[in-house]
Amino acid sequence: MSEEKTIPIEEVEETVAEETPAEEQETAAEAEEAAETQTAETPGEAPGEEPKNDKALEEAEKKYQELNGKYMRLAADFQNQKKRFEKEKSDLYMYAGEDIIKQILEVMDNFDRAIDMGGDADPKFKEGMELVFKQLMGVLEKAGVKEIEALGEDFDPNFHNAVMMEDTDEYESNKVSGVIQKGYMMKSKVLRPSMVKVAK
Repeated sequence: MSEEKTIPIEEVEETVAEETPAEEQETAAEAEEAAETQTAETPGEAPGEEPKNDKALEEAEKKYQELNGKYMRLAADFQNQKKRFEKEKSDLYMYAGEDIIKQILEVMDNFDRAIDMGGDADPKFKEGMELVFKQLMGVLEKAGVKEIEALGEDFDPNFHNAVMMEDTDEYESNKVSGVIQKGYMMKSKVLRPSMVKVAK
């Protein structure tokens, strides 16, 4: 009868003690790998969903476009207002004294009448009146005032004010056949139209 070999309990405990750490190390490695995989995924996101950062960026871009549009419209309005203001200022300088010049034109009319009616007056007196008239007209011309050409010209309602029609062989139809009151312009603006007669 063979003898059974008896293994001391101390050796069994040592064998178990040697095997256990290897298993625990393997389990720890698997746990660490699982943790890394979980960390790589974005928390709270389901597959196929748009990331929250992209949504925030899209909203910020939309807000930027809205504010930029408002800024561009405001800048355009400002430029238009600036141009209008500059034009008004330019017109103010250009046509400064317009009311006074209109009153002077009435004096010019009286000079014209006095010269026309002074046929029997002293020639020197009439000549003096004409010189004063020319001098006054020269002052007005320096301010940009000029007489509107009318007699013999085609009737133009922008520059002529027709007060009557007349039959005449001297002028063709629709021509200005007579000037009752002279008209004047200041630069490109009509101060008053010529009061005229028009040929039928």
